[in-house]
Amino acid sequence: MGQPEHRGERRAEELPPGQRPQRGWPVTHYGPVPRFRAERWEFRVFGATADGDKHCWTHEEFSALPYHTVVADLHCVTKFSMRDVEWGGVPAATILELAPPAAEVSHVMVWAEYGYSANIRLSDFAADTTLFATHRDGELLTAEHGFPLRLVVPQLYAWKGPKWVRGVEYMTTDRRGFWEERGYHNIGDPWREQRYSYQEEPGEGPEP
Repeated sequence: MGQPEHRGERRAEELPPGQRPQRGWPVTHYGPVPRFRAERWEFRVFGATADGDKHCWTHEEFSALPYHTVVADLHCVTKFSMRDVEWGGVPAATILELAPPAAEVSHVMVWAEYGYSANIRLSDFAADTTLFATHRDGELLTAEHGFPLRLVVPQLYAWKGPKWVRGVEYMTTDRRGFWEERGYHNIGDPWREQRYSYQEEPGEGPEP
């Protein structure tokens, strides 16, 4: 288990515009909390993989992957921010190494329970602090907060990091995920306050 990696925010002493500090951790999600069954759980990487194959891990296999910690903020689009949270889990970079994408991949779609999805640029997914989190502050995540697995992408709004993740799809063209189809910004950079799709500049959304 490595030492926590600290992510220096663009302005470390400030919060992104429109955000306020949050002491506790509110539960925010759409739909019911899924029931976890370890014997049925599987993490999949599919789509435009370098070898053309689908890659799968059981819960036991995924839990055995190298564990890493990152200290980073979490910024919710509902305007609360949690500062200096220690997240523990499997770096997205590890998944990219074990199941490489094809050269032409530009985006990923992260899939979760009940068909929830979030699209992310490959560059954001590959960032050093992007993590498939199993723990927060050394404790296993609770079911309400995403157990057994949630994605943490500290440089983006928290909706880009789904709870109850089940897999990743490599994509050669961008397309909108669950909340992006419902009016949220395609990129979701909190420092640029990219909350809603009407704010998108040319080139920030998928090609029509």
